[in-house]
Amino acid sequence: MREPSDVGVPPKPGVEISADGVRFTVRAPSASKLTLCLFDGDERELARHDLASAGDGLFSGSVPGVGEGARYGLRADGPWQPDAGHLFDPSKLLVDPYATRIERPFRYDPRLGQYGADTEALVPKAIVETPLPTLNPGRPAFRPGGLIYELPVRAFTLLHPDIPAADRGTLRALAHPAILEHLRSLHVSAVELMPITAWIDERHLPPLGLTNAWGYNPVTMLALDPRLAPGGIADLRYAVAALQAADISVILDVVFNHTGESDIHGPTLSLRGLGNRTWYRHDDSGALLNDTGCGNTLACDQPAVQDLVLAAMRHFVTQAGIDGFRFDLAPILGRDRNGFSPEAELLRLIADDPVLHDRILIAEPWDIGPGGYQLGNFGPPWLEWNDRARDDMRRFWRGDAGMTGPMATRLAGSSDIFATHGAIRTRSVNFVAAHDGFPLGDLVAFEAKHNEANGEDNRDGHGANHSWNNGVEGPSDDAAILAAREVDARALIATLLASRGTILLTAGDEFGHSQGGNNNAYAQDNPITWRDWGKLNQGRLDFTRAWAEFRTRSGLLIRSQFMEDANGSGDPDHVAWLTPDGQPMTPAEWEDPDRDAFVMVIGPPEARIAVAFNRGWREIPFDLPESQGTWRPATPGATDDCLVPPRSVLGWQETPE
Repeated sequence: MREPSDVGVPPKPGVEISADGVRFTVRAPSASKLTLCLFDGDERELARHDLASAGDGLFSGSVPGVGEGARYGLRADGPWQPDAGHLFDPSKLLVDPYATRIERPFRYDPRLGQYGADTEALVPKAIVETPLPTLNPGRPAFRPGGLIYELPVRAFTLLHPDIPAADRGTLRALAHPAILEHLRSLHVSAVELMPITAWIDERHLPPLGLTNAWGYNPVTMLALDPRLAPGGIADLRYAVAALQAADISVILDVVFNHTGESDIHGPTLSLRGLGNRTWYRHDDSGALLNDTGCGNTLACDQPAVQDLVLAAMRHFVTQAGIDGFRFDLAPILGRDRNGFSPEAELLRLIADDPVLHDRILIAEPWDIGPGGYQLGNFGPPWLEWNDRARDDMRRFWRGDAGMTGPMATRLAGSSDIFATHGAIRTRSVNFVAAHDGFPLGDLVAFEAKHNEANGEDNRDGHGANHSWNNGVEGPSDDAAILAAREVDARALIATLLASRGTILLTAGDEFGHSQGGNNNAYAQDNPITWRDWGKLNQGRLDFTRAWAEFRTRSGLLIRSQFMEDANGSGDPDHVAWLTPDGQPMTPAEWEDPDRDAFVMVIGPPEARIAVAFNRGWREIPFDLPESQGTWRPATPGATDDCLVPPRSVLGWQETPE
């Protein structure tokens, strides 16, 4: 083995392949010894090499005769001082945090968390890979105001009858013409792939016969989960190319807030064994901080973590052409010992990085740490998931009192949240349902969560869902109840598509996916989460497609500027809020707690759109503003006589004579 001094430039973490062999470089702060273990294709150990210290917490060395396809793992020695946060255990085989591919998925085993128990047979081996030719993607086609489609790769494609069996449940399935056509029919601007890097089950799941179905428990930051990408990064590159050729951008949902190594009793798989005290946040006593609810918190204020996060993001851009990222529990990335700051170093490094600076950046702006709710505080260029929009839209249609004003504010772009420092554009990502919580169809069929299948006596999941059941909890054969649920689901879809700002639709909500009342289905890799393409609600799908067409065709709803109340002055960003009789809303009417109906009119004369909202239980005639042209029905159910059925949202388009 050659030492780091044989190389003319400082080594970088990861592997570098040369004609002579492979250089392995590993960051292991506070370790006293770092050993590289090489394996054959049957996971039999072939050799061990001690890597030399290269300074700055790095260990490095070049192994002659090794090349692409080599399997390897790591062992780190150092202090075992749990009270001080040091958990070095050379009996643990570790995965290189910078590995770009692993040979098999992670499987939980109690021995992974037992000091002194050798885990060579339990831990997947990393695979040395030659990088694909570097991509230099242009600016993403996606623009704020577009429709993002949140998509769990396995659950979305596993049951699709048109996809070849070998590809179902994998990233390659996303390139199938049937999937692309479905996305195009909804005018999807970008797909947001739920986590696809390699994850491990939480330790309480295997005894319950459950597995993690969502992927929000990652171990590796660069290596994809082999269940989704049997071919590694090439599979993701293939899917991204097909989606982008269909003018659909690709956003990765990334988890840089915690890892599957969990709390002090969790498995030692990678970062914990290479320097637990450096990679994870601890309090002054040396105990792990848990700002994520998952047992540990990545120390995103530390250079080692920052380097890993940036390396992972650059990897997916340059190797697969990824257009952007959605950050799970994003305040973690901006928090240090003093709390969250939008000027935090990692947030700045991401926004200024020459590879990442023009990528789409979306924050889930909350966690459970101190000051963890940061909606509106990330600042440009970040978009932010807006749970206020989610809740206000739900509460309006549930019939809560006094919701007309909040509903209008959400439709207009949530200026109360995002119009800071003179901002004229919203950064809101509006949604009424997402992976976390009820799917849209269950919002109108269940008043309470039913998570018994998760094995926690229904204690898990959010209790406040702002949902309703239309008279019967759960499944019903009553035609009237089923009809009422369908009307309400369509009203929620139309409301989302009529809102100003980027919008997010979760896969399956457009065709009736249900989780049977489970609002925390992360552990249900089974029909509870699988999208059943054989049982499409075709009527709801057609309705969603028609509204998506209206939103796109008008051009007025996909803008990102805040809508300003100017009683229809003609500017495309001015809005008139009218009563059903066509008169401007008065302060008293805005404050009426029982108001059920209003009209939103946007746009310049002879090119305006009007959207009528009626959450009441009777049909209401609406008077649209006088026009030099003609008001034409533009959405399902709209008619020339402007009668709006109960529990409905209808749209009209103004055209010149």
